[in-house]
Amino acid sequence: MKDVTISNDIIYIGADDKDIDLFEGQYIVPNGISYNSYLIKDEKTVVMDTVDKRKSEEWINNLEEALKGTKPDYLVISHLEPDHSYNIGILAEKYPEMKLVGNAKTFAFLPQFFNIENLDERKVVVEEGTEINIGKHTLQFFMAPMVHWPEVMVTYEQTEKVLFTADGFGKFGTLDTEEDWDCEARRYYFNIVGKYGVQVQALLKKAASLDIKTICPLHGPILKENLEHYINKYDIWSSYKPENDGVFIAYASIHGNTAEAAKELAKILEEKGAKKVSIADLSRDDMAEAVEDAFRYDKVILAAPSYDAKVFTPMEQFLNILISKNYQNRKVGLMENGTWAPTAARCMKEALDKMKDLQICDTVVTIKTTVNDETREQMKVLADEILA
Repeated sequence: MKDVTISNDIIYIGADDKDIDLFEGQYIVPNGISYNSYLIKDEKTVVMDTVDKRKSEEWINNLEEALKGTKPDYLVISHLEPDHSYNIGILAEKYPEMKLVGNAKTFAFLPQFFNIENLDERKVVVEEGTEINIGKHTLQFFMAPMVHWPEVMVTYEQTEKVLFTADGFGKFGTLDTEEDWDCEARRYYFNIVGKYGVQVQALLKKAASLDIKTICPLHGPILKENLEHYINKYDIWSSYKPENDGVFIAYASIHGNTAEAAKELAKILEEKGAKKVSIADLSRDDMAEAVEDAFRYDKVILAAPSYDAKVFTPMEQFLNILISKNYQNRKVGLMENGTWAPTAARCMKEALDKMKDLQICDTVVTIKTTVNDETREQMKVLADEILA
């Protein structure tokens, strides 16, 4: 892992996980993930969260090296999800005089994870705006419920103007991964936090009142420069606004005919002047990236065949995810395929009706097995309508 410097008093003690195959048991992470944890050294010493069990040994070594023989006075628990909380029990047992800092919901949930001796005497319950002075540094706590668990809170260090944001502003990828922040932060946001846009907006309003110089998330790089860029992205994402002018075509295909139609429609859109056309095979491509692109672009076309008198399974799965993530505020076109009694468009429309603020194109392209001149004309009409 590359050197991570925050300040003389705030030390990075997290760990990169390059060997993990699926994050949260479902998200492909080709460049791994980081579990971020921090130590603040002052008259009182504070540990900011622990890490996943996969990196317990490395994390404990990092902590002890940073402590240099001292003992932590506080452990701040920003978020109880196991990739950040696994070592709470180990740390509490190792340092029995250490206080645990959390909110009321934190301590309501904590016994479900660990049996900590003398917890009532050790817990420090904080509320909105509570401050803890540790010497030169003062920690102030702000509640961030449902970003993305009920007990989540963020911590603002007033002296060095550092905001510890829990899962907020996180991204996939280890800290030594050289890649664009936006792409993997976007995929992370919409798949993990995206359902809770209203709650993220509430947190951004709180953050707007703070003078922030550094953002320290629990996953991904520490952000020190151009913070307006990252905050603006979060504002766009959490308000469900399209980020880019373009058309995302998501298709599911059984024998390849719907795939060919989707690719032909993409060419038609490009010929008609679409600024950007992105296309995904829902049967083979990363579903999380498809969700990311559905939110990224202002226009989406869904293409799928009928299956068991409904819609082909990968498309059904994709639509269910969009429903769960509060998909909204987009223009949508439909293309279906069916050798007999096509049902895909009707089923897709039923799913879309469960979402809000969608503009569904009147034109529905219906393919009877393979594309012909008639369906090509329908595709041109749909292209005109969605680009209008």
